Amino acid sequence: MMHNEQDALRFPWPEAPEPGVPVEVAPGILWVRFPLPFRLDHVNIYLIADGDGWAVVDTGISDDVTREAWGALLNGPLAGQPLTRLIVTHFHPDHIGLAGWLCAEFGIPLLTSQTSFLMCNVISLTPGAAEAKPYRDFYLRHGMDAETAQMVSTQGHQYLQMVAPLPPTFLRLLSGDTLTIGGRQFRVYSGDGHAPEQIMLYLPEEKILLAADQVIARITPNISVWAVDPDGDPLGHYLRTTRTLESHVPEDTLVLPGHELPFYGLAERCRQIVNHHEDRCRMITEACADGPKSVAELVPVVFQRPLDPHQLSFAFSETHAHVNRLIRRGELAWIERNGGVACVLAK
Repeated sequence: MMHNEQDALRFPWPEAPEPGVPVEVAPGILWVRFPLPFRLDHVNIYLIADGDGWAVVDTGISDDVTREAWGALLNGPLAGQPLTRLIVTHFHPDHIGLAGWLCAEFGIPLLTSQTSFLMCNVISLTPGAAEAKPYRDFYLRHGMDAETAQMVSTQGHQYLQMVAPLPPTFLRLLSGDTLTIGGRQFRVYSGDGHAPEQIMLYLPEEKILLAADQVIARITPNISVWAVDPDGDPLGHYLRTTRTLESHVPEDTLVLPGHELPFYGLAERCRQIVNHHEDRCRMITEACADGPKSVAELVPVVFQRPLDPHQLSFAFSETHAHVNRLIRRGELAWIERNGGVACVLAK
């Protein structure tokens, strides 16, 4: 992202807090950062004052480091202040990973979308689900060699297993709901593209949006096509949600994202993200002007740096999302090639 684009945003906290150290970002709302063992090395957790305790938004992954971070927080800065409930924004392990542990350890209910609850059970908590033959065949059909497909469908999906078993029950959150926390009335929004039915919380009276991973200041969230929905249009869904936020949430709203820094400038950031994805679509159509390209052949066109298996699985799926968007728009078309498929400019 260009420097002048970042200048259009305003960061009231230009530096992130130390891991596990809470910072008050609004009256009765704490921001805590926990580490992640990935290139994206942190996740933001928020706590909202709720009676004599705190409602938690998201959890971090299920590993010993994160459990210890929670222990240090609850035995240190928040000692003697109970947790009241857990709100999970979406099913990705860095957000839902310790939901089962927190709910069991502290006797609190889980609130999330139905899609998040079910997808976590199906994808993260079903042993070997991401390593099944249909996943490998999906990568092979779109141009990956057999060795890389095997590596991505095993090593590339290991992070999906960083989830503790979920509670047996949950309270479903739906877009349009009003959620009362500590006497405040939060509007429930949901978004798609990065994760289906991702939950966001908006406080209109105070102009605060807990945006999860839908809108982030310095990075763009991954948008992936999955083998179970190979012709889906997650990028189209994501852009539609982003444009809805731009038009419905005021520009002077404080955005509390799932990663990176809180910021002001939502509408500008939404426009930047839309332009970013349009640039990637242009790169793909220009590459296809030279001849048919498989999704695997287009990955280095879009991602021009070395990728480990974890990153490659994301890069492949996101490149595929841009191809599917271009096919929906009538700019590209699939052709059969070498036992698989490739995309060409539409006639």
